[in-house]
Amino acid sequence: MSMRLSALLDGVSPLSVSMGSDPEITGIEYDSRKVGKGNIFLAFPGVHADGNAFVDAAIAAGAVAVVHERELARHAEGVSYVRVEDARRAASRLAAAFNGEPSRSLGVIGVTGTEGKSTTVSLIYQLLTLAGHKAGFFSTVMSDTGSGERPNPEHQTTPEATTVQAKLAAMRDSGCEYAVVESSSHGLSERTARLQDVEFDVGVVTNVTSEHLEFHGTWERYRSDKANLFRRLASREKTILGRARRPPSFGVANADDPSAAFFAACTDRPTITYSAKGAASTLRALNIAADRAGSGFLIEGPAELLEEGVPQANAPARAEARINLPGDFNVGNSLAALAVVSAVTDTPWTSLVPHLARLRPVRGRMMNIERGQPFEVLIDYAHTPSSFETILPPIRARVKGRIFCLFGSGGERDTEKRPRQGEIAARWCDVVVLADEDPRGEDPMALLEDIAAGCPSLPRNERLFLIPDRPAAIRAAFSMAREGDAVLLLGKGHENSIIYADRTMPYDEEAEATAALAEFGYDRAGR
Repeated sequence: MSMRLSALLDGVSPLSVSMGSDPEITGIEYDSRKVGKGNIFLAFPGVHADGNAFVDAAIAAGAVAVVHERELARHAEGVSYVRVEDARRAASRLAAAFNGEPSRSLGVIGVTGTEGKSTTVSLIYQLLTLAGHKAGFFSTVMSDTGSGERPNPEHQTTPEATTVQAKLAAMRDSGCEYAVVESSSHGLSERTARLQDVEFDVGVVTNVTSEHLEFHGTWERYRSDKANLFRRLASREKTILGRARRPPSFGVANADDPSAAFFAACTDRPTITYSAKGAASTLRALNIAADRAGSGFLIEGPAELLEEGVPQANAPARAEARINLPGDFNVGNSLAALAVVSAVTDTPWTSLVPHLARLRPVRGRMMNIERGQPFEVLIDYAHTPSSFETILPPIRARVKGRIFCLFGSGGERDTEKRPRQGEIAARWCDVVVLADEDPRGEDPMALLEDIAAGCPSLPRNERLFLIPDRPAAIRAAFSMAREGDAVLLLGKGHENSIIYADRTMPYDEEAEATAALAEFGYDRAGR
């Protein structure tokens, strides 16, 4: 794949162009270490490193054009230079053009929210597949661009626009009909422009609480950046699998979240609502009966969720459903997936309900570890006060024994949430074990003390333990657990490392928990 630079610049609106020639462009890179012959190098301004400092290295590696914001000290002979007002916005436009505007050939479904994004993305992808449609997706945890699921080795939810567009192009080229995109607040922000040139047909919001204020500044800006997903909903004809059609364009919002109406007001497209708490909505769950493996419930809603572009609310149909995903909140996530797939494929939701029992959990999200131990072990990515408030009460209502809660907090991130994490954990759990999550440049024990400040009522070394070494902390929790208890390992989920100031330690929560259980004599045979 290659294109002339002049063709790629259409729509970029550069401040100035110094064209040594009109080179054939073979790729677009922002990391000078990945630049190849014939590439454009994007000199992004950065907090810790400035792309301008790596221009010479990129040219030495084969870059034939440089896109930059600030003036450069010198121009190399034969290299084209494009100065722009915003390098990231230019990157998005360049990447979309270079990859042939891939989102115009896919039904694109974006999922945002403070919690539940990765799970809902996976459930939509799985349900589309079970309904006979080829789909791709990418999320914090996994991705499938058309050739099978693969883990995401990065901690980044929404990658830079160059990667986003390349993934969408791979889905299109492999014959996918739909793309499901986990859309973070960072990715939707105009400051990063990572999703700027993605034409979304469906927008889903699971909930909005408070997170990433170190980037957004205020909760209002955080919510507004997320709402860009609804503002960007398209309604245009696309050519999907060689056939011109106009995919249904709509929003899906959680009626149990106070921000549902805000998101619906940000688009002129119809918004389907859902509720796992029986609230007035297009689709809702009733009579939820939760157990260790999942939930059974009754779904109620109109037979057709959208009719001539209008959400319906009359003549409700009903169907009994089962999901093998622990947690009441996963009932909501499954309703969101059901609403999306039903409306986007024009399939009655009642005919999709039997597939719900076949949906698989996402790695690191409310994942049961069963090795024959007499106590329950659950791994989840929950790391915010709101996610604690979501997952802990239903577990408290279900578990007859004690609840052990092991977690930490990210270093160099929101410090205000730490005592709130401690307070919520102490309110719902019997024993709290604080351990490293990603201390980064902070002192690990001092960070844990910040959390411990929120649970002063728990006696130290009786109901509150500060053990920075996470593997040792897991073993300490297991050593105290007895039959009927539950041990919750929170905050790491699917992640593959623990980040310290001087090193990044490879780490796998599932593998660590399994190894620890084996040391206590529990294995797959159930000894």
